[in-house]
Amino acid sequence: MPARPEAATQFHALHKGPDLVILANAWDALSAKVIARAGAKAIATSSAAVAWAHGYADGHHLPFEKLRTTVEEIARVVALPISVDMEGGYADEPDEVGANVAAIIEAGGVGMNIEDGRGAPDLLRRKIEAAREAAARAGVDFFINARTDVYLKRLKTGDEAETEVIARGDLYKGVGADGLFVPGLADPAILARVASAVDLPLNVMGWKGVPGKSVLLAAGVRRLSAATNMARVAMHATARAAALFLSEGDSEAVAAMTDPDADYNSLFSQG
Repeated sequence: MPARPEAATQFHALHKGPDLVILANAWDALSAKVIARAGAKAIATSSAAVAWAHGYADGHHLPFEKLRTTVEEIARVVALPISVDMEGGYADEPDEVGANVAAIIEAGGVGMNIEDGRGAPDLLRRKIEAAREAAARAGVDFFINARTDVYLKRLKTGDEAETEVIARGDLYKGVGADGLFVPGLADPAILARVASAVDLPLNVMGWKGVPGKSVLLAAGVRRLSAATNMARVAMHATARAAALFLSEGDSEAVAAMTDPDADYNSLFSQG
């Protein structure tokens, strides 16, 4: 599949609009189509959900080729911009990260999340540089969403955490990041200070305790991601239905838990 520079431009434009960019993360072609039909303006993948769907744990265990194929499958059936959760780039060396970014662009991706985790911020800085160079060679304005795990992994606490996030945001912006993703941060006051201090669209993870759309917008947040929640909802529903069917053999009860009007096959009639 060829690169999609127009979709990349469209994805950047969403972050400059008046509304919050809300991403209900997908994990395969079907979930992406369902999310698109629900009204999504872009598709984002969840690294954990994609890994689980292929029988791997999250945390760089998924073979990169399986991620690339997943992106290609989504891009084949969805015309929306696709942002790919690439964890730490699926490589330790920046040059390898650049090669992986080039492969994702070729598969149809127009953006990514890339995280520092517990690693040194300078390593992510060099990975972002390599990703930006790969995107330039491909002729795509690839959206690089730099994720810092200071809050998520409790690398620092209190005022030190806020100061560290701002410092890392400035560092990543300086080498070409287009957005700053701070999972684990939910306090509106801190969100507002980070959004004001770092001149990048601020992305938060939509876990329990994160305020609603109006509060996030007032705090200067530009993007909200569901992360694994869409996959968790789907698996919870599947587990409930499976337990009922296996224990009771009640076909009527299980059928009542489905959407009788959903025609999933028709989603791929042109595929």
